[in-house]
Amino acid sequence: MLVNDFGSVNIDAALIVGIEDNVVSLANGCTCCSLRDDLVATVIDTINRPERPELIVLEASGIADPGGITMAFTTPRLRDRIRLDSVTCVVDADSVFAHSEHPEVNQLKLLQIAFSDMVVLNKVDLAGPERVAAVRRWIDEHFNNIRVIETTFADVPTEILLSAGRLDPAAAPPDDHRDHPTFDTWTYDTDAALSLPLLEDALRRLPGTVFRCKGIVRSKEEPDRPSIVQVVCRRVDITPGEGWRAEPRTRLVVISAPGSVKADELAALVDSCVVG
Repeated sequence: MLVNDFGSVNIDAALIVGIEDNVVSLANGCTCCSLRDDLVATVIDTINRPERPELIVLEASGIADPGGITMAFTTPRLRDRIRLDSVTCVVDADSVFAHSEHPEVNQLKLLQIAFSDMVVLNKVDLAGPERVAAVRRWIDEHFNNIRVIETTFADVPTEILLSAGRLDPAAAPPDDHRDHPTFDTWTYDTDAALSLPLLEDALRRLPGTVFRCKGIVRSKEEPDRPSIVQVVCRRVDITPGEGWRAEPRTRLVVISAPGSVKADELAALVDSCVVG
């Protein structure tokens, strides 16, 4: 975990059990690096450590410009070393309209939402139904098809929140996914080959209530190896995997808001990508 300044960790100083070489050790066994120096340099130093991380979670400041952070990790020199998985914006439903008399503050709020793949609308219990509806209308007025998850205590499944890693069909088959109490899941399974261009287009047209889609695909274009599908809200990523470890087939999982999508419509959308 990376935090943008040491002060945000030091708020709860009792949790800090040690500091060494810019690495903060916490009482729960976790570690994090404070970003005292250049952000990219800190990330490079982190992935070069002997304890190479599989996932880096960067918590930016509440007044950070997400555009600069996003562009920093999408440069060609980092493309083969690190992949930007997703950007999540946490919105306080109870106080998002505070300081509305300051245009620059409102502009920053909208900028942070604009660069995000997903909005976690938190504290909906404190805000109440009318305020939550007003916040969602405000977001809809400025953006199209932004995924918004309503939460209390930011309770979001890690399948959605930390959507990192390549799906290993042997270790984590989509069929083993368990429903979260406030989310629905839908699975697709076929031995037919799919067209990757058609599939990418179809995934970009998923309903706005679909938060996550992942899986492996048997494709016409890459018949000798699976294609790995990762859809994190508005971001669609299809990459080649290793050779098939089992029978070639397509398996997809979709995670959505409860009761928001129809299984037959999703099936028809993916079926339209079948070729041959």
